[in-house]
Amino acid sequence: MAPRARVAMYKVIWDEGRYASDVLAGMDQAVADGVDIISISMGFDGVPLYEDPVAIASFGAMEKEILVSSSAGNGEPRGIPLHNGIPWMLTVAAGNFDRTFAASLTLGNSNDKEQQRVIVGRSMFPLDAWVKNETLIYNKTLSKCDSLELLSQAPRAIIVCEDTGFLDFQMRAISSVTNLAGAVFVSNDPSPVEFEFMSCPGVLISATELATVIHYINSSDNPIAAIKFRQTVTGKEVAPSVTDYTSRGPSPNCPAVLKPDVMAPGSLVLASWIPDDYTAAVGKNTLLSSEGFNLISGTSMACPHASGVAALLRGVHPEWSHAAIRSAMMTTATELDSSMMPIKDVGQNFTVASPLAMGAGHIVPNLAMDPGLVYDAAPQDYVSLLCSMNFTRNQIMTITRSNNYDCANSSLDLNYPSFVAFYDKNVTTGAMLKHRFRRVVTNVGAAATTYKVKVAPPEGVKVAVWPQSLVFGKKNEQRDYYVEIVYPSDGQGRVLYGSIVWSEESGSHVVRSPIVVAPTSAGK
Repeated sequence: MAPRARVAMYKVIWDEGRYASDVLAGMDQAVADGVDIISISMGFDGVPLYEDPVAIASFGAMEKEILVSSSAGNGEPRGIPLHNGIPWMLTVAAGNFDRTFAASLTLGNSNDKEQQRVIVGRSMFPLDAWVKNETLIYNKTLSKCDSLELLSQAPRAIIVCEDTGFLDFQMRAISSVTNLAGAVFVSNDPSPVEFEFMSCPGVLISATELATVIHYINSSDNPIAAIKFRQTVTGKEVAPSVTDYTSRGPSPNCPAVLKPDVMAPGSLVLASWIPDDYTAAVGKNTLLSSEGFNLISGTSMACPHASGVAALLRGVHPEWSHAAIRSAMMTTATELDSSMMPIKDVGQNFTVASPLAMGAGHIVPNLAMDPGLVYDAAPQDYVSLLCSMNFTRNQIMTITRSNNYDCANSSLDLNYPSFVAFYDKNVTTGAMLKHRFRRVVTNVGAAATTYKVKVAPPEGVKVAVWPQSLVFGKKNEQRDYYVEIVYPSDGQGRVLYGSIVWSEESGSHVVRSPIVVAPTSAGK
């Protein structure tokens, strides 16, 4: 992401386990060493801010204008809320992108191109192999692929396995027997092949493609097939989309600030790896990372992408604060995929993704370099937020490690590039609720310019913004505006979302902020 950046690595996890004191010490040392960006792909679940070493250490980093970029966590589909929902950090969700690792399933003799049909499926089988012209079988007795006894009695062939919802178990079963040449697995969910390599020579196809395979078998006197592995396909799928594993907001330890902030590539990322360490198993054999790389999925992969973009922005704009860098990445992020339609959420059956899943959207590095307007924040602004969260003075000082701040102007309304309004879903359905925000934006674009606002309100929600235009006479000038959200209590507990967009009248800058209206139980 930032090829000229210098990387300093701090080891904070040892054989004895992970200790808060080590994480705190490592981050503090990075700050003392004068780093520009901290990228931390780990988090502590279920702890308040004053007991979270990442929150405490990142506050000290923020005071030095060091942006801390962090992973949102891989808590889905288990329902574990995101971690690192810390107001002074950048919290990054994971998205898929338009590269898949594939295998081609050829129905018919692979030497007779006129009589063959090719289906390109997904595969993480790591060997450069070709299972060629083997008998293809689909047998109702065997098709569940869950009985080692039955599978071991099958003839040498490529076996078709039905979608049972237990793809991991099926792959292990196939790899445990020696008589099968390969397998065709079926699922409309690609996630099982995103977290580990296939231990057997298999290819994953969709339910629609299964019908084609079965038709071929039933209409052929001698059904044969071939599978060619280790193929890379790019640009064929609509992307990005929200992964099914990325943890959702809101932040359990600070729900007043919408988290995550942005989304970045997280699935099957080519990542550096411990040299000569385990990467995959094929049958009973173990493969090592002789080249020092591996394919990894998770928000731990998404976070470094955003960290690299932050480093690039720091290089271009050394005068920007940590909050300005975060703001630039958020307000220029895209909510659209490559088909120019709203980004979909794999974990929600490919429905339109909520900001509680992807934040402001997928990062767009080049746009972030010139955002037009930024939302800034200083250490005292975060302390004023903490003061409104019913923390004691000692708890706040545990985070700040300083008594230089005060609670004279405590407020949950942090100057942040997003808006979130929560309601108690037990309140009488239809009761009208109101939430008001104040925001201050700084012009980092043209010396003199004007912005006009456009609101895309959430369904059934009234959103008022005033003033409706912001006039700047010079660079670095600030203007404030107000937002009032009026919304009914929804007995269904739905998450509603929209956006506020400031567009430059005589320029190209578009500054977008997501709006979320949700019950207090959202994300739980």
